[in-house]
Amino acid sequence: MSWGESVMWIVTPYITVVIFVGGLIWRYRYDKFGWTTRSSQLYESRLLRVASPLFHYALIFVIIGHITGLLIPKSWTEAIGVNNHAYHVNALAWGGIAGVATLVAVGLLIYRRRTTGPVFMSTTNNDKTMYAVLALAILSGVVTTVAGFVPSEVSYRTTVAPWFRSLFTLQPDVYAMAHASGLYKVHTLIGMVLIVLFPFSRLVHALSAPLGYLFRPYIVYRRRPR
Repeated sequence: MSWGESVMWIVTPYITVVIFVGGLIWRYRYDKFGWTTRSSQLYESRLLRVASPLFHYALIFVIIGHITGLLIPKSWTEAIGVNNHAYHVNALAWGGIAGVATLVAVGLLIYRRRTTGPVFMSTTNNDKTMYAVLALAILSGVVTTVAGFVPSEVSYRTTVAPWFRSLFTLQPDVYAMAHASGLYKVHTLIGMVLIVLFPFSRLVHALSAPLGYLFRPYIVYRRRPR
């Protein structure tokens, strides 16, 4: 492994975390009113009604897949009777469906933003950068998933996942990452760029998801008395 690649997998992840946390603190303190999606639903709702729910629900499955794939060691799943082949097939199938759905949804959102005049006029350079990086992250993830259908001795469970978990112990396993394929490395780098961009873009609204709505009491409507 070259010196530059060592720095990339040792130093860059921690710089990413520092910028992410620092950016969130800065955004919350000095740009509270900008902590929003800047919704454009008033300008166009037909495409948004389809693309937005599809994107958000599919993205939930993508995030869950990344969390389970990176944080759950191979030995744990084998201990409960799930062999590597079964896990791999299941992950590729569901991950492929979720990835393609997310890619279609973000494609619709970009198409809507580009072809709807008022929506395009309200699009900032920050939005364009965010959409470009987001689309690249999803596209590289889908390509990586499709490539995973080709049998190989090297997978993300033995390369990227151990490296990711080792970051929490402050002992990055750069040797594991060195054996990852080029696709995994590219996808990981784009993911870190997206994390850096997150606090400074409209993506930050994800941290203000109205989870309270899931547990709110029902609204009781009474009929008007005759």
